[in-house]
Amino acid sequence: MLGIRTVLWTLSVALSVVTGADFKAHNCSEVRQASIAKGFSFENVPLQEMSGDHLRVCPQGSTCCTSEMEDKFGQRSKLELENLVDETSHELRSTFVSRHKKFDEFFLELLENTEKSLNEMFVRTYGKPYMQNSEVFQNLFAELKRYYTGGNVNLEEMLNDFWSRLLERMFTLLNSQYVITEDYLECISKYTDQLKPFGDVPKKLKAQVTRAFIVARTFVQGLSVGREVASRVSKVSSTPACIRALTKMMYCPYCQAMPSVKPCNNYCLNVMKGCLANQADLDPEWNQYIVLHQMTWPPQLPDLNPIEMVWMSWTAE
Repeated sequence: MLGIRTVLWTLSVALSVVTGADFKAHNCSEVRQASIAKGFSFENVPLQEMSGDHLRVCPQGSTCCTSEMEDKFGQRSKLELENLVDETSHELRSTFVSRHKKFDEFFLELLENTEKSLNEMFVRTYGKPYMQNSEVFQNLFAELKRYYTGGNVNLEEMLNDFWSRLLERMFTLLNSQYVITEDYLECISKYTDQLKPFGDVPKKLKAQVTRAFIVARTFVQGLSVGREVASRVSKVSSTPACIRALTKMMYCPYCQAMPSVKPCNNYCLNVMKGCLANQADLDPEWNQYIVLHQMTWPPQLPDLNPIEMVWMSWTAE
């Protein structure tokens, strides 16, 4: 992925080729031709050099530029910088979008398939009693999905609540010949840790689910942050000083009857540093973020199938 220094260098090279390649002076007719070639539609390009007292950015000596030309050169400089930054960062933004989409689809599909296979297994094993209480499991997966997508869910509390509700449902089903009050069920729930009706399954499941979902959510949120940062820094808010510097570098040679003069790379790089000062300040943090991202792609997720295996081992007891 591109670092800030690489972006600055790329932009400086790109901008440096905008104005041509030789240092031979040209008359105003060549300025007209060069301007037309760049897409300008100036109607009053001077035939000969004139006094440049009216200029505000370019040198005020002899000039081939009118005030209108100088203003349009400034507007074009701003537009070209914005387009170049956008084009240079396009691959970076596309990478984040692609990876976010790929991982998000993968994880949600994995979660959906796990829920589906678990549901099919329980329907075969328990039939109607399970189907009448399947919302307990549906709520579990709904909460897991809500956590993954950024919802305010406490995984530990949510899993504890799941086992409590499951115990209440199972106890009621297995003792249907009795009238069981809410107070009695609440009393049973209070002693779940001591009674351990499900053995070590809740503890094992909590460890696996917590690890898998924390890793997944952290990683996908990291991709979202990278995508958002890359998108925001690609939108350049050019200052007046930046536009003046760009115009001097890229188009003032037109006014001096030298439309083919090419600025040196160091000059371009210095101008880019000034125009992209805010983006350059992110360089250390951004480079560290990229290193961490590369180290964790693809993320090493625990297999979610053990969730199903744990429940299968429990139901077999």
